[in-house]
Amino acid sequence: MLTFPQFDPVALSLGPISIHWYGIMYMIAFGGAWALASYRSKQSPGKWTAEQISDLVFYGAMGAVLGGRMGSVLFYNFDRFISDPIWILRVWEGGMSFHGGLLGVLLAFFLYSRSITKEFFEVMDFIAPLVPFGLGAGRFGNFIGGELWGRPTDVAWGMVFPHVDELARHPSQLYEVVLEGAVLFTLVWWFSSKPRPRMAVTGLFALGYGSFRFFVEFYREPDLHLGYVAFDWLTMGQVLSAPLIIGGVILMLLAYRKSQPHVKAV
Repeated sequence: MLTFPQFDPVALSLGPISIHWYGIMYMIAFGGAWALASYRSKQSPGKWTAEQISDLVFYGAMGAVLGGRMGSVLFYNFDRFISDPIWILRVWEGGMSFHGGLLGVLLAFFLYSRSITKEFFEVMDFIAPLVPFGLGAGRFGNFIGGELWGRPTDVAWGMVFPHVDELARHPSQLYEVVLEGAVLFTLVWWFSSKPRPRMAVTGLFALGYGSFRFFVEFYREPDLHLGYVAFDWLTMGQVLSAPLIIGGVILMLLAYRKSQPHVKAV
């Protein structure tokens, strides 16, 4: 049995300024996305400029942070927001929703794609392989912050989170680091390394993330103030991930159907 190391959420204090680990993880996420996007752009010379890459990361960061915070309010913490509206500004305390961040990113890239006269899915297929890196960094931030812990377990690697209780629990944050971060990154990056029909890369990302998140939710403790939202076993994370799985399958089917040559009947 393991014990959660009780990290100090503040990584560095400089006088009145405190630098939180959660913020550092976001810096790593967006910095890594910029580096990976720059690398990908070099594989297709002439398609993306350095300025467009910087703008992509900026738009993505704004969409992820604003959408993630609003999603956390609407999907998980509306009562908390009503009782303490200033909480929405205290992002260093955690409280970000991937599904809300995804909606924010989709809106941001839709607007940006129109400004540079590129098709929406051209932008999304380019950016999709970069997202799992940021997800992995964010989930590790959840682990450092000691939030989103797992359900009680008797497995050998069960971890006690002393600030929660004395039960051994699944370190579900690390499961997500592995699945939503490392495995999904490897899968989508490999898939995108060869020419694919438009929408296919985005579809694989949506299908992969939705499936991994749906699976990990079986080991992650449901939000205490929400519990199970349907059938006494379905969590909010699973409800929000199901459309991603369905949407991912649809996008991939459409992508490969459109790529097939049409043969006239004789």
